[in-house]
Amino acid sequence: MPGRPSRLALEPSAAARWLAALVLIVTAIISLAPFFYVVSTSFKETRSLFTYPPHWFPDPIYFGNYLALFEKHPFGWWLANTLLVSSVVTVLKFFIDGMAAYALAKLDFRGKRLVVTALLVSVAIPLAALLIPLFLIVRSLGIIDTRIALILPPLANPLGVFMIRAFIAGVPDELIQSARMDGAGEFEILRRVVVPLIRPGLVVHATFIFSNQYTSFLWPLVAVRDTQKQVITVGISSLRAIFTVDWGLISAASLIAAIPLTVIFILFQRAFFQQSLAGALKE
Repeated sequence: MPGRPSRLALEPSAAARWLAALVLIVTAIISLAPFFYVVSTSFKETRSLFTYPPHWFPDPIYFGNYLALFEKHPFGWWLANTLLVSSVVTVLKFFIDGMAAYALAKLDFRGKRLVVTALLVSVAIPLAALLIPLFLIVRSLGIIDTRIALILPPLANPLGVFMIRAFIAGVPDELIQSARMDGAGEFEILRRVVVPLIRPGLVVHATFIFSNQYTSFLWPLVAVRDTQKQVITVGISSLRAIFTVDWGLISAASLIAAIPLTVIFILFQRAFFQQSLAGALKE
């Protein structure tokens, strides 16, 4: 057709493809080099880290850092506590945020704007400003230095509500009205109509909540003092001695700590791509 560019004109030249491949390779090397160095450091003794010139590959391979994590430190407890707390918080917030988001997105009630405004204001308050009152409340409940103290406060974070609210807002009102005309209740509409339509968004929400809780540091540092009840972020920070730092031990701990989040992202990356594509199509 006249005026329409040919297919060959739209295809990049061989030089452009080689240049793009070269840029991607260099970018990948720069991005992976720190990770590779952490992996290499985890298999080295600390004294071998300061040799010059530095060695990228451990020689010999040293497994003492990984053994020390579980023999000299309660690293297994730290990892188990983190996975337990993160999983429980994710499941509870899945239901709490979902029901609250549906009410704010599709239901009309008195004071709705006031509730939304109050939630927005609460999101803007930094956690550091809430530490003292939050600690006093948890202590008055008698749950300080327990795993419950790590689970309850994150449930009040309204950020997940706005995430799911944005997903639910894209559901056509006609579908909800049709379900109501068929006699379905609000909870049944949420479970059978809304949730199947926003499933990729819910996966993104759950992954965000889990990763946010998994990497939390400030509140667990204040709420728990028992070594066997600490989470992995606080535990790794405690590996630093006063006068010396065992970088091999910290590298091994950091590498193990990164495995759960990496596995979760690999398992649910399709949902991330689907949600990103859905947002692009809306634009």
